[in-house]
Amino acid sequence: MIEATLADLRKSSTFFKTNQVIHIINGRKKEEIGYFVPNFLKDKFEVFVRDLEKEEKIKLLNRIALASTKDNIGDGAVDDGIN
Repeated sequence: MIEATLADLRKSSTFFKTNQVIHIINGRKKEEIGYFVPNFLKDKFEVFVRDLEKEEKIKLLNRIALASTKDNIGDGAVDDGIN
C-alpha cells in the first residue's frame, strides 16, 4: 500500500496508473481521507464491501432479535403507544 496526499491527486495522469491500493491523506491537516482501489481489484473489493455490509446487517438483526426476546408481547396484545 502506498500513501499519497491530495496534492498527488492533481497529478492524476500518474496517480491512477498504479496497481496498488493507495492510502489518501490530507497533507496539510494530516487526516486520513480514504483509499484508492485500482480497477483490477474492483471485483474482489466489491465482494469484500458486500460481506462487510452483510455482517453489519446480521449484527443489527441479532440486536433486534435479542431486544424482542427481552420485550415479550403476548398474543392479542396491542402496542403501548410509547414511541
